Amino acid sequence: MVEVILIEGMIYGIMVLGVFLEFRILNFCDMTVDGSFPLGACVLAACLVHKINPVIALCLVCIAGILAGCITSAVYIKLRVPDILAGILTMTMLYSINLRIMSNRANVSFLKITTLFSSIRKFMEHSFPSIPAEWGLVIFLLFVIILIKGLLDLFFHTDFGLTMGALGANEQMIISQGVNPQIIRTIGICLGNALAALAGALAAMYNGFADVGSGTGVVVSGLASLMLGEFMLRSNHIGIQTLRVIIGSTVYRALMFFGRSYGYKIGLNSNDLKLITGLLIILCLAISNTNILAYFKEHMKRPVTAYNGGVK
Repeated sequence: MVEVILIEGMIYGIMVLGVFLEFRILNFCDMTVDGSFPLGACVLAACLVHKINPVIALCLVCIAGILAGCITSAVYIKLRVPDILAGILTMTMLYSINLRIMSNRANVSFLKITTLFSSIRKFMEHSFPSIPAEWGLVIFLLFVIILIKGLLDLFFHTDFGLTMGALGANEQMIISQGVNPQIIRTIGICLGNALAALAGALAAMYNGFADVGSGTGVVVSGLASLMLGEFMLRSNHIGIQTLRVIIGSTVYRALMFFGRSYGYKIGLNSNDLKLITGLLIILCLAISNTNILAYFKEHMKRPVTAYNGGVK
């Protein structure tokens, strides 16, 4: 149970890092993630079917995600289409493109195809038979997400990364410094969609199949994970911000896991998971807007004085 939550939390945590980059850093509402997530799975499936090395396939997945981000950025910048509509248009087009990539098949099974995850499972079964094979995936994904988080933290400490962070907060300041904001925004959008595509490919390998409909609601779940992380950890330090993204993703996946496994005891089923996601987002927004945590912190700091032998 624990390993399943950790695996799903880290896989989808990569996608949430992309959502964090676009929604929080760039202040860009990008719905392309709903299309680039299954795009990664479809590109991986096409590569594995044609016997391409899984590592090379993952590199091609990231390139495909970058191209998807370029399309959204071009529609947004050149045609002056609102950001959310540009993302929806790209997401809609990607559905047909994903079908083309998988030779007009909506689903491709990896049952008879060797993937990176199946190789790790076989290695664990042969080398460490007493340890569940899923823990091998946990170790591998932990290495991957630490690497991605570390690279992102380093990137946002560079001049270019600081400029990208300033773009979402004050675009006019960037323009006044003689920097083209459109180039920086395009790079950020491409990077966010590359992370989403990579997460889609890893999710496909873990599930054992690629499906063109696997991206439905990914942006919403990503926002729920993002808000959960922000609810638990509040900081302006970029290292803490990327860490809380991963923590929020893991907590969200844990809630979904318990909802699937034990929700029947209170009358819930798998059809109610989207409802739970929406309620989580509303709850986090309500708590943030009413400053309930700040009220309790201020209340606990009030001095306690004695009164008639009691406490006042």
